[in-house]
Amino acid sequence: MSDRPPPKVVTRADVARLAGVSTAVVSYVVNGGPRPVAPHTATRVRDAIAILGYRPNLTARALKLGTSGVLGLLVPDSSNPFYAELGLEIERATSAKGLALLLASSNSDRSLESRLIGDLAGRQLDGLVVAGTAGPPIPGVGRVPRVSTPIVYLDTPVPVPGYTTLSSNAQQGATLLTEHLRQVHGHKSVALLMGTHSQPWRDGRELGWQLAARNGNAADPPIIRVPFTREGGYEGGLQLLTVAAKKRARAVLASSDLQAVGLLRAAHELGIRVPEDLAIVAYDGTEESEYSWPPLTCARQRVRDIAETAVQVIVDQAEPSHQTFDIDLVIRRSCGCTPTS
Repeated sequence: MSDRPPPKVVTRADVARLAGVSTAVVSYVVNGGPRPVAPHTATRVRDAIAILGYRPNLTARALKLGTSGVLGLLVPDSSNPFYAELGLEIERATSAKGLALLLASSNSDRSLESRLIGDLAGRQLDGLVVAGTAGPPIPGVGRVPRVSTPIVYLDTPVPVPGYTTLSSNAQQGATLLTEHLRQVHGHKSVALLMGTHSQPWRDGRELGWQLAARNGNAADPPIIRVPFTREGGYEGGLQLLTVAAKKRARAVLASSDLQAVGLLRAAHELGIRVPEDLAIVAYDGTEESEYSWPPLTCARQRVRDIAETAVQVIVDQAEPSHQTFDIDLVIRRSCGCTPTS
């Protein structure tokens, strides 16, 4: 144990004393106003701050100004490549606005997600972006606490009164992928690996696949419901690919890149070649889809546009609205196209 006293906390008054100015002038320099400070005086204050190692009390500043300069991001799984890329893009967008980002993960636990929303909202954040499991509080179905902090909900394909909601056009993406397999590669039947979730609306990926896959088909193509994970894709792949050869799927749409990666492993273990024996396409378009083997043909979400829009809505304190973002079809080897296609 040391007998040394704890280090003294440097205060604004200490900075003012060393710089030879008032504490109000120190505040003007630190906060960029509201009154101008002569350049040579501002330089003395900044030098004093550097010498003393002064750190403003951000909590007190937030209470005084009504803004913290911090946004929150809540995701269901921070280890998922899609949410990792989303977090990176939102961090870039907040940094460009001179803001900081606080990230939290609910581990796809609805009760934990609800508690985290309340906790983050109580930390004087300027706004909160939620890509969650429970979704926004839809009238008659609401499950999350209502808070005064501005919240932007992602992955929400329907307008919700009182909230800004952003969503990729999942139905468009699934339709593009399914039609590509049917029209370009001649697959009459396209199976679907569909992720499981508890949202109160039907997933656009399933709707888009259904519209395109059933077009002209006498029988419904197979659908396997498994989690949005590598493990889910692997287990779903085994279900699809271990049936009798003549009934085995020849083309599959995976509702996430992670499922597609698990499906690739299942096919490899069973000696099924991709794309020669099995064509695979996926929804999301993360970097993982580009570096799997073979690289995945995918419907890529415009993550940067979504992130920048979410941050801008909070910064502008915009009125609640709903916005849908188009999907980009990216052609690679896994569907059977050549690299020059």
